[in-house]
Amino acid sequence: MNRTPAETPHPYGAAVGELIEQFSQLPGIGRKTAERLTHHILSCDREKALALAEAIRRVKDTVHPCRRCFNLTEGELCAICADPRRNPRVICVVEQPRDVTKIEAAGVFDGVYHVLQGSISPLNGVGPEDLTIDALLQRIDQQGVEEVIMATNPTLEGDGTALYITNLLQDRPVTVTRLARGIASGSVLEFANKEMLADALRGRSRF
Repeated sequence: MNRTPAETPHPYGAAVGELIEQFSQLPGIGRKTAERLTHHILSCDREKALALAEAIRRVKDTVHPCRRCFNLTEGELCAICADPRRNPRVICVVEQPRDVTKIEAAGVFDGVYHVLQGSISPLNGVGPEDLTIDALLQRIDQQGVEEVIMATNPTLEGDGTALYITNLLQDRPVTVTRLARGIASGSVLEFANKEMLADALRGRSRF
């Protein structure tokens, strides 16, 4: 009977096999890369290996969504929400915390963010109620927001999510804009360079 790699006993023992298996479950990590990472852990100093384990533990124990915008933070508010120099009347809506990092790298946006924690995807069982859309509407109603920039990914799901939110905002006194289409349709913000994002922010138009 043929066995899968996960079922085959590893020649170095169960502990090594388990570490390879855990690494291989990370995004973008195939089995060969997982094996290389495992051998690196085995060959490096004990202190370095344990420092990595401690960093993972600390992140899981201390990092959580910002109570206002749902970006990642170790405190109640993320650094952007807590910065008095940011303009709270302009909210840039993104899908994931990593999108905040990409837009910040462009260096042209001085407003604040709202992280949806995903996009509407019925095929994957993700509906509006699974995102932070209600919290976004509360912020808009309570903080005197003047502009909402839809910076969801230019994919079918991202555009559908942006359209859904725009429809909810049509009776509110707020301008809804979207990033200019300098970002190719079907791509994601994570892979756009800072020049592309800067141009998209400057060239945003009404949704």
